[in-house]
Parts: sequence; C-alpha cells; structure tokens
Amino acid sequence: MHRSPSAEAEIGEELAAVRPGLSARYADALPGARAAVLTRLWRGLVHDPLPWVAGREAGPEGVVLRLADGRCLRGPVADPYATGDGVTAVGLDGREHADPARLVAELAVPRSAAFAGELGHSVASLALSRAANPDVAGRPVHPKEWPVRDWEWEQRVVDGHPFHPSCRSRPGLSVAEQLAYGPEHRPVVGLGLLPVPVGECLLAGDWPGWLRDGGRVLLPVHPWQEAHVLKRAGGQRLAAHPLMALRTLALPGGPHVKTSLTARLTSSVRDISLGSVAASRTLSELGETVAARTDGLLHVTRTLGAVAAGSPDLAAVLRESPQEYAGAGERVVPVAALATTGLPGVPGWPARLARLALAVGLRLLELGVALEAHGQNLLVVLSPSGEPRRLVYRDLADIRVSPARLARHGIRVPDLPARVVTDDERALRRKLFGSLVAGALAGTVGSGPGLRAALEPAVRELPRTGELAGLCGGPVPAKALTLMRLSPGGAGDRWTELPNPLEVARF
Repeated sequence: MHRSPSAEAEIGEELAAVRPGLSARYADALPGARAAVLTRLWRGLVHDPLPWVAGREAGPEGVVLRLADGRCLRGPVADPYATGDGVTAVGLDGREHADPARLVAELAVPRSAAFAGELGHSVASLALSRAANPDVAGRPVHPKEWPVRDWEWEQRVVDGHPFHPSCRSRPGLSVAEQLAYGPEHRPVVGLGLLPVPVGECLLAGDWPGWLRDGGRVLLPVHPWQEAHVLKRAGGQRLAAHPLMALRTLALPGGPHVKTSLTARLTSSVRDISLGSVAASRTLSELGETVAARTDGLLHVTRTLGAVAAGSPDLAAVLRESPQEYAGAGERVVPVAALATTGLPGVPGWPARLARLALAVGLRLLELGVALEAHGQNLLVVLSPSGEPRRLVYRDLADIRVSPARLARHGIRVPDLPARVVTDDERALRRKLFGSLVAGALAGTVGSGPGLRAALEPAVRELPRTGELAGLCGGPVPAKALTLMRLSPGGAGDRWTELPNPLEVARF
C-alpha cells in the first residue's frame, strides 16, 4: 500500500479527527519535515549510482545533475555525512521544488510514482512525530536528566533514520495507529498472546515457562498484526513499550520481544523469516563466542528463545535487554540516540566513541564476523559522566560471517543460513563500514568534517591491520538507499561509494 503525494492532507484530516490538539503543531512542522526528507533525498540523488543520471558537476555554488533525458537538477553541495534539514529546495529545469514527493513525481523515472508516495508519507509522518515531541526534537539532554528506562532513550529518536529518504514512512499505519504504536509517541502497547500447540511451532532456544500454557506456546503478537493480518483480537495482553524498531518492544523489568509486523516501515516489510527463527540461537552463541575475544569491550545480547507458528507472519524472538550490561550508575544508550544527548565534561567524546566502535568492529571483522552496526543495533555503555566505556550489540539477523576467517582463528564454524555466509572481503567490509562509519558514526556527528574529526585520532591509536588500511585507503561504502527504492523489485542491498573523510591513509 502506498499513499499518494497528498499524504500531508490525508494525515492532517485524520489527525483532526483523532487528536485535534496536535493539528496546529502538525501544520507548523510540515515545512521542516519536507526539508528533512528533501535533504536525505538530495544526498541520494547526488551520491547514488542512478542509471538515469548521465553526469554530475560540483562546484562551490552547488551540484548540477544532468539527466539522461536532457533535463538538469540543481541543488546545494551535498555533504554525504550531513544530517538535519539543510536542503530546502532543489531545482528541476528551472523550477524550484521544496516538496520531495512532488520532485520525484516530476522526475518520472522508473518506480518514481511509488517512491513519491513513500516520500509523501515520510514527510507527513515525520511532521506528526515532531508535532508530538516539541520538548524532545533538537533539545539535548544532559546527564542529570538522562532517562532511567531503556525504552525512554529509544523514544527520543523522533526523526527516524538519519539518511533514508523514507525515514518515517509508515504507509500501512493510520494516524491513530501511529499514535498508538510509534515509540516517539510513548505509548504502552498491549501485545496479544496467541496460544499455539507446541507441535505446530518451530522453536529455538528455551521458550520461557511464563509464556506457556500447558502444551501450548503463548506467542506474543503485535496488535497491528492481529488486526490487519491475523484478523483476530481479544485474549490475554502483555504490556510493553515500543523501541526504535517499532515492532520490537521492551517488557518492563524483562526481555525485549521482536514481533512480526508485515507493514512496510522505512523501506522493508518487517516479518520474521522461519530461517531467522531456526538460526537465532546459533547466531546468538556465535556472537557470545566472538565477543569474548574483545577484552570485555563488547557484549552481545543473548537470544533467549524464538518461535514461529508456520509462517513469517506469526513469529517472535525474545532477547536480553541491553540494560543487563549496565553497571552502577551506567546507562546503555543506542548510538542513534546520542545525537539527542549532551555530554558535558567529556572532551572529544565522538573521537572516543569512534575509537571504541572501530576497535571492536575491526576486531570482529578480523575474526570473521561483520556486524551491521548501525545506530539502532549498536549501543554504548556510558559512565555516569558520559564516558564511552563498552559496546552492546543486538539483533544478529543481518550480520555476515566468514567461515574461512573463523576457522583461521580456531572458531568452530556453525551451521548458518546461506544468506549470512560469505568469504568475500568486499561484502564483509561493506557490511561493517557501511553501517558503522557511513551510518552510526556519521549520524552521531552529523557532517563530513565532524566525522573526520572523530575518525582521525581514533585511527592513529588503532593497531595497523589490513582491515584498518581498507577503511582508510579508499571510498567508504554505503547503502544506496534512494537507488534501492527506485530499482525494479526494490529488494536486496545496493551500494554506493562515498568520499573518505580521512582523504588518505594516515598511518
């Protein structure tokens, strides 16, 4: 399902019916939301290898894209690592466009109509998120005000993905459902508990007794999934708090539960494949094994159990809360939330974070595990004063594993799904560098100069390995997020190469 580029008006009308008190703030938030999505889109248009862009010319006044059909796109210089709302208009053949959905519709390239619908929804949902959070968006929080509960950190991420044009696209959710389920709206969500006979389930790990009823498994189900996919309601409920991923929720005082939610959020349908359930415990054990070789700098949240009732539409995974790895006075914070914090008294903390993250990421890459260390999966343990001490990683479903490297380091090679297994050096580096450097770290510092300032001192202190040379000696890989949404089928990763902020290897 895709909304048309008139999603702003549609969401405005729905909002007036279900939460009229937010309507004025929503209208006020729309121009900034358009600029935020347009900034992400322009980054993709400038830096992704789009087949209908015939040439690019960059100068101090901006960038000109010459299209294969003879038209020209003109816009400001596009820092590939910048975040925020910096691009307010882009010109297409002399006509200025402030609305990213209308710009893409006017481009009239393959899949542009569907993508324009996603962008319209992204703008409208982002404006809704900002309207509901005037006290959070853009305001740092200092250590004395730090949230106490894990989900409160996650709820501070109002704008979604820092680089994806579809950063807040939720085309399958009504306004009422966004308010009821979106983490930035701070709801308590009642998960359904669907009884399923054990014999009809694929089980991995130890499914806990408190989620069993005799010979039946009580499978946690997101209420959106109940209403739209399973067409059922009622029964037992489990109160939970949605995390950044929306379909993953924190149980108060307990584990996190990842649910199936077959709506398209950002750009992917969020079900849980049967292969992921089957491999969940094996991946968890591998994560613990390699984390043990980081001298205590990394913890991987354990998968406690996973279950699927014959379909990706009806599955759930239970994981440890990252808070299990916090000591006295410490906080475990998703890296994506760091941009909303203030860390006084910690000079150069982005460089300290970069050194910690690179040390851990490169060590695991050498061992044979490439983490998808974006700002949602990667968390940092902060001291009471804000010093980055250790890392926590969650959700191993999309890592890449090299059997040859594991064997070289004496680590038993487990039986894993084929999609996560590769010995290809380029694929392994893309997974780590694209998520960590072009993703988590860039999103935290918010600019190319900021990323360089964080990376340079970190690189000087790290061991001189081939993987570090690979990071410093060439372009930085990044997912071509705009190309992926404009490609036939729209499935699978596609990549681009970004200018290396280090410019040259600094050994």
